[in-house]
Amino acid sequence: MIRATLFVIAMNSFTVAAISIPNPPELSAKGYVLMDYHSEKVIAEQNGRAGLAPASLTKLMTAYVVGQEILAERLAWEDTVTVGVNAWSQKFPDSSKMFIKPKDEISVSDLMHGVIVQSGNDACVALAEHVAGSESAFVSLMNDWADSLGMHDTRFINSHGLDAEGIQTSPRDMAILMKNIIEDVPDVYEIYNEKEFTWNKIKQYNRNSLLWDNGINVDGGKTGYTSNAGYSLVSSAVDGDMRLISVVMGTESKNARVSQSKNLLSYGFRFYTTKKVADAHQVESKVHVWKGDINEVDASFSRDAYITLPRSKTKNLERAVIFNEPLMAPIELGQQVGEVVWMKDEEIVATYPLVSAQAVAEGGWFSKLWDGFMLWFKNLFASFLSS
Repeated sequence: MIRATLFVIAMNSFTVAAISIPNPPELSAKGYVLMDYHSEKVIAEQNGRAGLAPASLTKLMTAYVVGQEILAERLAWEDTVTVGVNAWSQKFPDSSKMFIKPKDEISVSDLMHGVIVQSGNDACVALAEHVAGSESAFVSLMNDWADSLGMHDTRFINSHGLDAEGIQTSPRDMAILMKNIIEDVPDVYEIYNEKEFTWNKIKQYNRNSLLWDNGINVDGGKTGYTSNAGYSLVSSAVDGDMRLISVVMGTESKNARVSQSKNLLSYGFRFYTTKKVADAHQVESKVHVWKGDINEVDASFSRDAYITLPRSKTKNLERAVIFNEPLMAPIELGQQVGEVVWMKDEEIVATYPLVSAQAVAEGGWFSKLWDGFMLWFKNLFASFLSS
């Protein structure tokens, strides 16, 4: 039977003065999410898991897949793409496009600017066919990546986001995707901060007008619109060490998606704070191992640990360190051996796993026999004390 060993430690590492927290701003949108980038704490949401039409928010995944192909060295920024008939801009009347035509020779970098800055549906198809041979094959890659990132409300049907039967995503999924773009493919994310791009003497401006707003430090995002989806905007902003991601989907106008996104981000920065409480690979403590070739291992954090809290609740946190016991060999490197839980007024505010910093093989026959006896005696003694 697995038991948990728990140690509670009082913490006073947050010292921000208490202030009252109002409710999040009321938005006239089909759904929205405000999430901290580092902790992934959802600060505010409405219909966060609702299946909604993504429109050009789909292009976030198109760019992410291309970025992953570049990371895997199956593609390079300077590679040349020959535009096919399916990517001809004339096939996308009354929608955003880069204005490319068949047989154009365009670099991957220029097409990515066409996707991200100009929101070109034609550029999406050109990249999709170049990467996967066909748009349908590329869409399979998009859905595979969505599954691997935990975007369980999402289903892509095309590479650009024009309305189609079955296409959907959710505000939460879009927040997850934006976080992974920032974290996994930073070279791609840098393009989202560019305000304009010119191709074939046609200059187009980034539709995310928050990039021009001096009242908030937005450094990237993606707009989307179809008549079915409404006006949407995914955006990310920084304030000091804090980064927030907002997703507003299905508003009534361009101005509404911008003002509501700014209201969300401003609310988060004003009333919440995020603090790093542990580094990746930081050793929390040692934990005993039974029936192994060594009798203890370091329990460390698998990733950086952050806590996001209202500024009024940042004092006198408690931290509980919980180990899975008895911990039996063999143990793999990186196997979870426990967790650290932060609490405020007996409410859990954050949980991070602890993993083994080394592998442990099974011990010899004598070690296993002796540890088996010690475990039996330990359980017997514990039963005696509890009776």
